[in-house]
Amino acid sequence: MSKNPIIVFEGIEGSGKTTHINSVAKYLKRRKFSFIKIREPGGSKNSELIRKLILNNKSTFNKKTDLLLYLAARSENIENLIKKNHNKKIILIDRFIDSTISYQHYGMGIKKEIINKINEFLLGKIKPSFTILNTVSKKNLIKRLKLRKNKNRYDKFNYNFYTKVQNGFLKIARNRKNYFVINSDKDIQSNKKKILNLIIKKIS
Repeated sequence: MSKNPIIVFEGIEGSGKTTHINSVAKYLKRRKFSFIKIREPGGSKNSELIRKLILNNKSTFNKKTDLLLYLAARSENIENLIKKNHNKKIILIDRFIDSTISYQHYGMGIKKEIINKINEFLLGKIKPSFTILNTVSKKNLIKRLKLRKNKNRYDKFNYNFYTKVQNGFLKIARNRKNYFVINSDKDIQSNKKKILNLIIKKIS
């Protein structure tokens, strides 16, 4: 594995993935590692513009348009950020290709083959080195979403949808050796240490 891996943080809303990616970024910055941190949708300038469209509470895109907007944002990141830094810097990504499979296929019912084909076209030889999947119980998901002051369009689905998406992530994880599942219902500090130890092992 490259000393400059692509590390992806996945999980549904309220699973703690953003908290953990920020914790890892702080550690890498303190230790003066060379890295970039990207979120999806978002990241590059154009991707952030697309993010505003996708997550806007007034947006009423159908599921096919949503898919294409997510993939358009990814295309901008790959061309403007990921390819330029691949194997040169550690790349941290908050959501990536498996989010598209989990949300748009398992959650919304779009054919997986279509998503895979476009991802292959966009990514070429680029692929994640390993993925940290954060899971959350329905009880904590409800609690954490209620605490959010600014909810976007994807924070407002019914809980059955999030269950389908999380089960989709777990199906993907079962077939991958480079997947690490973190139960976010457990103590947050202990999970932070677990994730940091895993990453230190991979990059040292």
